[in-house]
Amino acid sequence: MMSGSHLSKDFFDLVKAIGESKSKQQEDNIIVEEVATLKKRMPEANVSKKKMKEFLIRLVYVEMLGHDASFGYIKAIELAAAKNLVQKRVGYLCSGLCLSPSHEFRFMLVNQLQQDMASANYLEVGAALTATLRLATADMIPALTAHVVKLCAHGRELVRKKVVMVLHRFHQLDASAVEHLADTMRRTLCDKDPSVMTAALCLLHDMIAANPAAFKELVPSFVSILKQVVEHRLPRDFDYHRIPAPWAQLRLLRVLAHLGRADQAASEGMYEVLSDVMRRADTGINVGYAIVYECVRTITTVYPNSTLLDEAARSISRFLQSENHNLKYLGITGLAQVVEGHPKYAADHQLAVIECLEDVDDTLKRKTLDLLYRMMNPVNVEFIASKLLQSLESSTDEFLRSALVSRLCTAAERFAPSNDWYVSTVIKVMELAGDLVQPEVSQNLVALIAEGGEDGDAESELRPAAVDRFAAMLDWEAIPDALLHILAWVLGEYGALATCMPLDALAVAVAELAFDDARLRGSLKARSLLVTALLKMVAQLEGGAGAVEGVVAKLAERFVSSSELELQQRSLECLNLIDAAKLEPDLLADVLPYDASLEDPLDGVVSEGPDGSRNADDALGFLDKFVASALNAGAAPYAPPREDEDEDEDEAEGPAGGFKFEAYAKPEKPTFSPNVRDPSFGAAPGQNHFAVDVSNDAAIAAAMQASEGGAPPPGSFNPKANAIGGRLGRRRGAEPSLLDLMDDAPPAAPPAAPPAAPPADLLGDFGAAPPARRPRRPPAPATDFPFAAFSGLSVSAAPAPFSPLALATNDFGAKWGTSKHERKRECPAPPNLGLDGLAAKLQRANARPVEAIPATNELILAAAHAPSGAPCLFHVKLLPTRAALVTVRSTDPAAAQAALDAATAAIP
Repeated sequence: MMSGSHLSKDFFDLVKAIGESKSKQQEDNIIVEEVATLKKRMPEANVSKKKMKEFLIRLVYVEMLGHDASFGYIKAIELAAAKNLVQKRVGYLCSGLCLSPSHEFRFMLVNQLQQDMASANYLEVGAALTATLRLATADMIPALTAHVVKLCAHGRELVRKKVVMVLHRFHQLDASAVEHLADTMRRTLCDKDPSVMTAALCLLHDMIAANPAAFKELVPSFVSILKQVVEHRLPRDFDYHRIPAPWAQLRLLRVLAHLGRADQAASEGMYEVLSDVMRRADTGINVGYAIVYECVRTITTVYPNSTLLDEAARSISRFLQSENHNLKYLGITGLAQVVEGHPKYAADHQLAVIECLEDVDDTLKRKTLDLLYRMMNPVNVEFIASKLLQSLESSTDEFLRSALVSRLCTAAERFAPSNDWYVSTVIKVMELAGDLVQPEVSQNLVALIAEGGEDGDAESELRPAAVDRFAAMLDWEAIPDALLHILAWVLGEYGALATCMPLDALAVAVAELAFDDARLRGSLKARSLLVTALLKMVAQLEGGAGAVEGVVAKLAERFVSSSELELQQRSLECLNLIDAAKLEPDLLADVLPYDASLEDPLDGVVSEGPDGSRNADDALGFLDKFVASALNAGAAPYAPPREDEDEDEDEAEGPAGGFKFEAYAKPEKPTFSPNVRDPSFGAAPGQNHFAVDVSNDAAIAAAMQASEGGAPPPGSFNPKANAIGGRLGRRRGAEPSLLDLMDDAPPAAPPAAPPAAPPADLLGDFGAAPPARRPRRPPAPATDFPFAAFSGLSVSAAPAPFSPLALATNDFGAKWGTSKHERKRECPAPPNLGLDGLAAKLQRANARPVEAIPATNELILAAAHAPSGAPCLFHVKLLPTRAALVTVRSTDPAAAQAALDAATAAIP
């Protein structure tokens, strides 16, 4: 650098100081000094363009090392207009490196770019096109497109290649801005220069990926180009390690993959050239392996051909057998793509893939794990799971162990050949990595043992085998916490089924484990569960339980004063039950019945009414004396909560008790009477013929009575005066009603209040201040029937209360959170009812399914309440007790209740 005459000593010292700096702080000090120097010298009037070029390069260093150099941006714009080509290129370079995409200085270069593109010097044209690649924004495309397109026919291949690159950049910025140039872009593929053609491949690849159907007719052209490339028709300058234009081959293969996807006609024209490319590329060098791998990807993407798939499988086999980790990785990735659409090829490479799982390369291990998970099926799940368990046992990488646990648990759920295999596999996983197992897996295991599987032989096979497995764990030095919880539940529920030892000996072994702090590792939760398990085992002992009771009582006495509240409570309950059982021998069997985990705890305790509601009065009568004592002491009587206790007071239901769904009675045609004050009486057609004075209740009542041919007795109450408008009636001394405010005529003086009781408002009371005055409706067309405005209220049939509501899962979740009115009820469900049957039943109530969750037996649906238009969101969960828990949320309380009634009526 010292020998360059174009470099100053200051610039050399700057680069040297930056390279020799020992810390970030020292580097920042150097740049701060440089910034001060540039701010001082760049604005000087006598700075030459040659010196300014050096200043801009130093400015790039400042910007590159994270400091602000915006003070010199304008100088880069100015230097881009220089006549000297080197200076021009430095100005463009500094602008492209320093100006952010949204910087307003970029637009100052548009005019200069246009001038340089029109230059006769192809080097200036090339510099402008190169700068356009860096500086162009979506807003600049319209101003530059015409100038760029003119250069497509330029005589220099360098310019034409840069034009293609600029068009590609425009397409990346805004595809719609250059979509009218599709034909121009296609013609670039036919350029006589290979460099222009290969540049066009990148542009066309992006366009084809976005819309393959529009380029199907180019399949023969791409096949012809690829064939010419592999046959060495291009100049030797494009070869790399004796492979002709490898990057062009890779791009062409990706283009053909897009065009041949799910298209048999297009794919048939590719088969021959794909086989030829794969055969010629397998030369034993890395770039050849890359082309072979891309061929495998293309073969698995286009319409399948058995011959090509066999060739791809053979190529993958060579990759898997290689000692090179990179080639093994290629083989695993390629086989994953083949297996995804053609699982039959997995069996041939199963052992080779499993060997990769034992490789020292962690990346290869993770990729192999994903492939093995894809290869699993009910036939090979036992073999592959055993290999995965071996890897889990030997692995120390927490991320790999977590992935192994997840894959094993999922595979056991999906492909378990038997319930016994599932139980043993999950137990083994929990033994090796219990802290990584999700709680749902433990719950599913417990549920399977409780239900006894699907074959009905739980007592003869599944449960005894599970009990023996957990009983064998009592001798372990350490038991994972999650597995210990399941052990306590299984031995407590089904310890009597143990075949390895009698129940009393099993209970003593469990008690020894509960006493052992070292083996429990201080888990108070596990000790609490073991105390309950021991109590259940005592209840299952038919005779000779005295010794076991003594051991259990000793254990409970030790922890009855524990600082852990749950352990203390369980220990105290255990002691009390053991003492009570001495007076009533059958008490423990009644309180802790055998195999009752799936039974409803309220069965036999409370009775059910005809409507399915439970009545606890018959079983809880012993509490009457306590209730009477509390009432005598001044306690308030029990008031059952209303269903809508969470509603605001202003949303309370009126005396009508909710919405009316049955059809309204057809109104009778009233007789016009002069007792109704009608300012438009005798008016011309087109004027309003129905104007009732609603300024007081007496006038309305008189008008309605007169319309039926009679006058009301003085002081009587006419309900029609309230019913016609819903809220026309009002209390004496109350504010004017809404209909009072709609009358333009001045209100008449109210008559003396009648002595009768105040009228009842059917929809609630307007005790608060009246709302703002609503605008008057436009006059209705003239008609001979004065009550024509109300004729639409008569319907022949009631509308359906609900209509299906189409919602996505995300929209359902958003609406669920904003719907504050919730109703919940448990209803009986038919035996063997699945989610499909449940959805079919609820569709009869016009509820549209949104998503089914088989893992948890849950279903979500949506409907719209027709009278109110409020959305109703349903969440239904099938319970193990042959019941369904229905939860409904809505923005309207009446709609939520109606939806709950409809859903629970449709399920049984």
